[in-house]
Amino acid sequence: MRRPLQTTLLVLTGAGLLHIALVTDLYLRYVKEGMRPLLIASGVLLVLLGVADAVSYVRQRRDDGHTGQVDTGQVDTGHGHHHSGAPRAAWLLFLPALSLLFYAPPALGAYTASRQPSEAVAQQDEFDPLPPASPLPITLSDFIRRVQQDRTRAIKGRTVRMIGFATAGEQGGGWFLNRIIISCCAADAQSVKVRIHGTPAPPANTWVAVTGTWHPGGTLGTGSAPAALDARSVEKVAKPVNAYTDALPLIPTRHAQR
Repeated sequence: MRRPLQTTLLVLTGAGLLHIALVTDLYLRYVKEGMRPLLIASGVLLVLLGVADAVSYVRQRRDDGHTGQVDTGQVDTGHGHHHSGAPRAAWLLFLPALSLLFYAPPALGAYTASRQPSEAVAQQDEFDPLPPASPLPITLSDFIRRVQQDRTRAIKGRTVRMIGFATAGEQGGGWFLNRIIISCCAADAQSVKVRIHGTPAPPANTWVAVTGTWHPGGTLGTGSAPAALDARSVEKVAKPVNAYTDALPLIPTRHAQR
């Protein structure tokens, strides 16, 4: 790969990072929100390096022209010409650079969640009283903690509302409401899930708000209690901008499915 193309690759990669971090929210498909400044700084640095290399190359060509030297990029060995540069496979480096500008892979969803067990939620010894709201907005992680760790059993009989995307369950065993959470980037993604009973499963990857009550089983407040919900309603909602968080269900609903 000749030097002008290497310079172009630097600029394209930098421009792609700036595009997903400044112009759009696509960076949230790759990393957590707090890493946005680092992406912007990396994009600026790559663009500046590319521009600086381009200026250096132009000056070198101009100086070579003044001295009568010509950089052909070839070495004559006496048995033919050997072209310098990287292997042809290096051209594949342009694909991820161009994808940042023109095509962003979809965010992780049902395919990933259906192949992972639910992430173990953090241990909690004391719980604050639940707000009186009904239905009670709650995250999937908090619901699981209340069901399996809250010895006061405050979640019993409470109508709750959670948001996530759907994946299929076993035959006759309900389906799953999921959220994918990342610590740093999509490579360390983990899923949390709650089994839903009482309603047909929406198509995989459909974002829904589910309202219902805890599905009894085992001993509430211990690890034997299932993280499951008897659904009263399932409403289709818009996918959140930042899908890699286990956020409260504050997104407006659009279509109802009962």
